[in-house]
Amino acid sequence: MYSTLLLATSVPATLEWSPTVAGVMIACNILAIAFGKFTIKYPSVGPAMPSANLFGGFGLPAVLATMSFGHVLGAAVILGLANVGAL
Repeated sequence: MYSTLLLATSVPATLEWSPTVAGVMIACNILAIAFGKFTIKYPSVGPAMPSANLFGGFGLPAVLATMSFGHVLGAAVILGLANVGAL
C-alpha cells in the first residue's frame, strides 16, 4: 500500500501538448537542421531523399541524424522550460 502511494507522489506532472510546445519542437528541429547544414562534412552521402531540394540536399543519413538531434534537443528544451515554468 505504501509503495503505490510513494509511486503516485513521486511522478512529476507532465506537460500537455499545446501549440506552444509544438512551436518549441519545430524551432529546435530547424536549429538542428541549420547546425547540421554547417557541420556535416558530406551531407548528401548515402541514399537520396525523394525531393532533395525539399530536404536541403541532405541524404537519408543526414536527415535522420538532424531530425534525431532536433527531437532530443526539443525534448530537453521543452522539459527544461516546463520545469522552470515558462511553458
